[in-house]
Order: sequence, then structure tokens, then C-alpha cells
Amino acid sequence: MFEARLLRSSILKKVLEAIKDLLTQATFDCDDNGIQLQAMDNSHVSLVSLTLRADGFDKYRCDRNISMGMNLGSMSKILKCAGDKDTVTMKAQDNADTVTFVFESPNQEKVSDYEMKLMNLDLEHLGIPETEYSCTIRMPSGEFARICRDLSQFGESMVISCTKEGVKFSASGDIGSANIKLAQTASIDKEEEAVVIEMDEPVTLTFACQYLNYFTKATSLSPQVQLSMSADVPLVVEYRIPDIGHIRYYLAPKIEEDDS
Repeated sequence: MFEARLLRSSILKKVLEAIKDLLTQATFDCDDNGIQLQAMDNSHVSLVSLTLRADGFDKYRCDRNISMGMNLGSMSKILKCAGDKDTVTMKAQDNADTVTFVFESPNQEKVSDYEMKLMNLDLEHLGIPETEYSCTIRMPSGEFARICRDLSQFGESMVISCTKEGVKFSASGDIGSANIKLAQTASIDKEEEAVVIEMDEPVTLTFACQYLNYFTKATSLSPQVQLSMSADVPLVVEYRIPDIGHIRYYLAPKIEEDDS
């Protein structure tokens, strides 16, 4: 038997908003430690990795390891039926081909349950190698979303360049070019408004704006975002979900074509 209960359905709703544009279906792997999801997006350009720890749930029970293949479009439709303040419980029997979502209103006067068919997805589990990154940038997630949105008006690619002076985001295209520079914040009153840069060596990489804009759908999950970069390895964009886990997106840099 698998059962996981969250006091606020809004967390699960936001998690789904953050991944459903990249993935149409995915396998939720549940064990004693919590729920994991790892999947390449439909065009095999980026990778999504989600962790929800067992201790972050109000109630969590998983007698046997269970992998639930879900259609994220269907799951999203079901979660839209829950109020943000409702508690949500996911339940599945050990060999079941369905998962049940139970929503309870705060005063428990309304209880609704939705059953969804599970899918058999033959998805290989991808090992993500542990990497030491030459530079990590922590910044307000809303600021990053805005930069990605603004620069995608100028070009399809965005260059992220990290030096000891700060981090620079730039894009260029038919209209012209745009550059946004952020310096490390000197004094921090509020931690979530800080820009913190840790750098071993400067890095400049180019990424597809379209995917960065998909990743920023996770902005509502966390006040801060962390970008980790090294030359020639995928960028990691990480949103920590308070008290329960994190969502990480991996995106390979674009290889610059030489004009020569």
C-alpha cells in the first residue's frame, strides 16, 4: 500500500505546473525515502529531476517500492479540482493499475476522490553524475524568471556569463542585443532577495531561451533559484521546495557554431 498526504494541495499543483509543459508523462518512483521523478523532456534536450522527501509529507506510507506511470495532463486536470487549502492524499495498492487522489476541504465537510489509470512506461532510469561546478549563482527566482522572459524577446539563445564581477545574461537577434548584469549583493537584509555568486573559474555558456522559460514555471515553488555551471556540462537550475524537497532541471549548453 502506498499513501502520501499533504496538508496543502497547492504544493503538488505547483510541482505539476512546473513540469507539465516539459513532460507529457512520467514515472513517480516511491519508496521509504519519498517520491522521485526523473525524465527527459519530449525532445530529449533537458532532464527534470524531482525529489519529495517522505518526512515532508503530513503522512507517508510505502510498504513496497512502487513505480507509478502517470499522464501529467490527466493528473493536472485532477489537481485543478482541488482547492489550494485542501489536503491531498495519493493512494495506490501495491500492484494496482490506478492511483486515487482524495481532496478534503479544511473543515472536512467536502471530500472528493478521483481515480486515475496508471500507465506502463518503459523509461530507463538516468544516472546523473555528481559534478563539481565551477560556478554557482543563487538569486531571487522571480528575478531570474523575468530575465529569461525579457531576453527571450531578443533571441532564441541566452548567454550566461559568470565572472568575479558578477553574472551577465545576454541575448541578441534581429531587433538588436540586450545585456543584464547582476552584481553580488553586498548587504543582505532578506536572504531570498540576495544574489550570491560562488566561483572557482569564469564560465560562459549559451542556452536555449525556450527551455529556460519552461524551467521558470517552477518560480512559485521557491523564493530563490540556484544555477550551477561548468564548461561543457549541462546547466543545473534548482528550485528548493521548502520543507519537502527540490526540483532540478538540467540543460545542455548550445555548441557555438563557428562562422569560419
